Amino acid sequence: MTLGERAWSVWSCDAHLLVTDPDALDAAADIAVRRLAEVGDACDRFRPDSEVRRLQGGVPTPVSPMLHRLVDVAVETARATDGLCDPTLGAAVRALGYDRDFRLVLDDDRPVRVVVRPRRAWEAIVIDGGRLTVPDGIELDLGATAKAFAADLVAEEIAADLGCGALMNLGGDLATAGVAPQGGWQVLVQDLPGDPAARIALHDGFALATSSTQRRTWRRGGEQLHHIVDPRSGRAASEAWRTVSVVAPTAVQANGLATAAIVAGTEAESWLDGTGLPVRLVARDGAVRTMNGWPDESREVA
Repeated sequence: MTLGERAWSVWSCDAHLLVTDPDALDAAADIAVRRLAEVGDACDRFRPDSEVRRLQGGVPTPVSPMLHRLVDVAVETARATDGLCDPTLGAAVRALGYDRDFRLVLDDDRPVRVVVRPRRAWEAIVIDGGRLTVPDGIELDLGATAKAFAADLVAEEIAADLGCGALMNLGGDLATAGVAPQGGWQVLVQDLPGDPAARIALHDGFALATSSTQRRTWRRGGEQLHHIVDPRSGRAASEAWRTVSVVAPTAVQANGLATAAIVAGTEAESWLDGTGLPVRLVARDGAVRTMNGWPDESREVA
């Protein structure tokens, strides 16, 4: 089967769209660009005109239906991961140096600054009647779940509106909808060149997310940092795993589990196994561990 394919950059990451009907590609790309712009307008923390930047702590603020959905998803993900995937870490991430579009983040000799906010602050976020109230002193960072939600949203809308199979990949958050190509969507699971890699086939309606401590990194005060923050310490999470990849029904679920596993380190293995979802973990030394029937089509290729 010939697929329609388009790639571009958004939010400092690669966007990659595939559809099973090449004639629908232009319309599908239009849907993707429109929806991604809507998500960015709602929650891009680097844009002073985004809704999330206009929130004031403790003040009920009218928000768009999109931001409402994005915050709902982020809070539900925090609840599902017992707070390990936390949407209230904006100040902590900014303090570590990730305070602008990642393409502009530079190494710096200044000492690391750590911001620790109350644990489970996400439980105090209130959405009532279209108004959002964030606790005073809390900055939202919806980046992880928003990207995954956007991938799910785009794939589902393309399949529903255009009647074709669709795959939307946003920087490792990969969602599918509609009927997959014969043999499934063929996906290479690999973070950086030279890392252990596997090829898998994703079938109808499944998603894949990979969280990594390797790609978004910088140095601050002689310390190597990355963008996944442990809400318990306000510091970059320990690097027991280079990457964690999860297959789930939605990119949101897959991303939440993968991000939480990076934060939890080796303690994540038992509860990941308990999810019953296929998981692939790459340790700091490159050793690969899989569980729960990581797809039969998987074949280590490097």
